[in-house]
Amino acid sequence: MKCVLIKDGKGPADNLYMGEEETPEPGKGEVSVKAFGLNRMDILQREGKYPLPPQASKTILGVEFSGVVDKLGEGAKVYKEGDEVYGLAYGGAYAQYIVNPETMLLPKPKEFDWVEAAGIPEVWMTATQALMVETPLKEGQNVLIHAGASGVGIAAIQIALHVIKAGKVFTTCGSDEKVEFLKQLGHSDRLHVFNYKTQDFAEELKKHAQGVDLIVDFIGKQYWNQNISSLNLDGRMLYLAFMSGAAFPEGANLAPILGKRLTIKGSTLRSRKAEYQHDLLEVFKGRVLPGILKGDLKVKIYKTYPWTDVIQAHKDMEGNKNSGKIVLEVTE
Repeated sequence: MKCVLIKDGKGPADNLYMGEEETPEPGKGEVSVKAFGLNRMDILQREGKYPLPPQASKTILGVEFSGVVDKLGEGAKVYKEGDEVYGLAYGGAYAQYIVNPETMLLPKPKEFDWVEAAGIPEVWMTATQALMVETPLKEGQNVLIHAGASGVGIAAIQIALHVIKAGKVFTTCGSDEKVEFLKQLGHSDRLHVFNYKTQDFAEELKKHAQGVDLIVDFIGKQYWNQNISSLNLDGRMLYLAFMSGAAFPEGANLAPILGKRLTIKGSTLRSRKAEYQHDLLEVFKGRVLPGILKGDLKVKIYKTYPWTDVIQAHKDMEGNKNSGKIVLEVTE
């Protein structure tokens, strides 16, 4: 089968190339891939900086996709050949075919095209996981979501606003263009967007609320002090990445963790067992998917590339050019 591989096993975006590997034999089921999403972890894995779970392909990137069930493995019973599906993977989605646990798939609604379906699993499941499973946000509570213009950020903002009915939703991004983009997600009286390059988000936030009950952060070191000052009593902070570093900043004050009775937690999705990911998909299907199908929640696709343009797609994400999801279509 055709697939995207990495010259020398790791390196810059220019090391990506179209190659071939043996078509995998189905264990529980094989899917013919139509499209796959690009995620920040793909860049880290390409650079050799992402610890892979044991189930992941060591040579092929990609953790989300849409496609058609092509073959059934022994014991597979949920889907039949020809079914249209989308879902999460431990790896291997940058390919014509992928073998995947059937429990990590969902039936593709007719309302979604292949690109939309491929742009949902990783970011919307991560947002669902953060706000509904690992650190559940309650109706009326305030939340701060960093990296607001990322795929996960856009999904989390909408879930907080429209599904959970949060009190106020605060978010950060890196340009005025992205500020205006995010404001279009609605509820201008409850959604406040800050450009972290020109504004101190901790100071701006306190013009609208005493603080927040939950922070979802991908940044780490750079935001530590501002995050801690923004949390309410009994506030919680969930780390999903450490894009600015995983060490404490110089002079970090840990006393507020005790004084405010704060809870600080980390979470991942890719390393979770298939059963956990299945349960998460069910939460998404029951609480979030109906809003997408009704049009209340929007799947924001920044750009679609043919998979032969995978180098440019990676470079665009590395340059933080995207507001929304980057998706690649598998073409002949």
